[in-house]
Amino acid sequence: MSGFFGVASKKSCVLDLFFGTDYHSHLGTRRAGMAVYGKNGFNRAIHNIENSPFRTKFDKDLDQFEGGLGIGCISDFESQPLLVHSHLGSFAITTVGRINNLEELKESCFQNGMTHFFEMSTGGINPTELVAALINQKASLVEGLRYVQDVVEGSMSILILTKSGIYCARDKVGRTPIIIGEKETGYCATFESSAFLNLGYHHYKDMGPGEILYMTPNGVEVKQEAGEEMKICSFLWVYYGYPTSTYEGVNVECMRNRCGEILSTRDTNVEVDSVAGVPDSGIAHAVGYSNATKIPFSRPFIKYTPTWPRSFMPTSQSQRNMIAKMKLIPVQELIKDKKLLLIDDSIVRGTQLGETTDFLYQSGAKEVHVRPACPPIMYGCKYLNFSRSSSEMDLITRRVIKDLEGENVSDEVLKEYADPDSERYQNMCEEIRKRSKFTSLRYHRLDDMIESIGLPKCKLCTYCWDGEE
Repeated sequence: MSGFFGVASKKSCVLDLFFGTDYHSHLGTRRAGMAVYGKNGFNRAIHNIENSPFRTKFDKDLDQFEGGLGIGCISDFESQPLLVHSHLGSFAITTVGRINNLEELKESCFQNGMTHFFEMSTGGINPTELVAALINQKASLVEGLRYVQDVVEGSMSILILTKSGIYCARDKVGRTPIIIGEKETGYCATFESSAFLNLGYHHYKDMGPGEILYMTPNGVEVKQEAGEEMKICSFLWVYYGYPTSTYEGVNVECMRNRCGEILSTRDTNVEVDSVAGVPDSGIAHAVGYSNATKIPFSRPFIKYTPTWPRSFMPTSQSQRNMIAKMKLIPVQELIKDKKLLLIDDSIVRGTQLGETTDFLYQSGAKEVHVRPACPPIMYGCKYLNFSRSSSEMDLITRRVIKDLEGENVSDEVLKEYADPDSERYQNMCEEIRKRSKFTSLRYHRLDDMIESIGLPKCKLCTYCWDGEE
């Protein structure tokens, strides 16, 4: 994933931009950048954040920045914001999303007179550069933004910094959020609503799907009205959204508490000594479960946060697996001879939670009952870059299904495995339980998870669980 923050202020925007962007650090893994426009024109800095926090890399740049307009981002792969000079003028651009038809759009740019793209060090072209090239094919920035929304397959939300204001465009069906904040000195645009709370901003509006706004220090102008269709990513609440953030009126922490509460209603026979959440996102789910059942909440392991705040921060899977193991330190007194119920946000590959269960047993746990806060993940996400899976066979569900069914499983059979009332679903869950050495395993049902969020299913993207687009 990636996240961004933009500020249009009557005063200096630099500190608001710095802290607002920093509040998105949980979303990115490799690059971060800020661009500001002031009396000396555009100024930009981009740094590698793979092994250092955002603020330690950008603190020294603050004295070089001046101006009331700026955008910043925490990026998963590509360097951004980019500075662009075109027939539409000079601007800086940053994006959040995924382009599935990148090669097709690149060829379209070549056919329309584009001669080259810069290649990133990881290979391939920068998706943000491609978006800028598509925008520049049109007669205005607004027309270009509309064009990008129409032709990109996947998702694409965009901030464009110009000399007089910031264009904000939410992706066509709103898979990711853009929230506008307001205070006396101006406005901000953000992925995480909680990024502006300590900066003195108040909620102004949630942008709608496909909406385009133009934001200046003096106001917000709608350039394209929001569309009716929305498919916001459900994982915002389950996993990668920050607990203090609110999307579409639903707070992440409150949703996770409800999720745990509803999860508990289907556990009628389990007898455990305590309920625990896998840090960080599993904790709020566990609190909700504990509050509903009156089973004590405990922390049988503590996350060591100073160096590795999130397990997916390293870029290689082997590193992430190792750090996921190293960052959780057991409290043996809360584990030995105990029956534990463990809630994690999800099971993706199965590696990390399996290793967590192993060290609980090694620390003396009698039983480990596992309750993922979402259904089994059956399909790799094709709309956002929140998962690094290179193949659906990375998913433990698909590996188990392959072993149970053989190669070339039909869509109809996959749908049956996604149905919590089917025999195939039960067989898959039992096989995952045995492989991971859980005492028991019960996933959150999709209908219960949707109830936990509180929005209609037609407004949510649930593709990774049920394959419905």
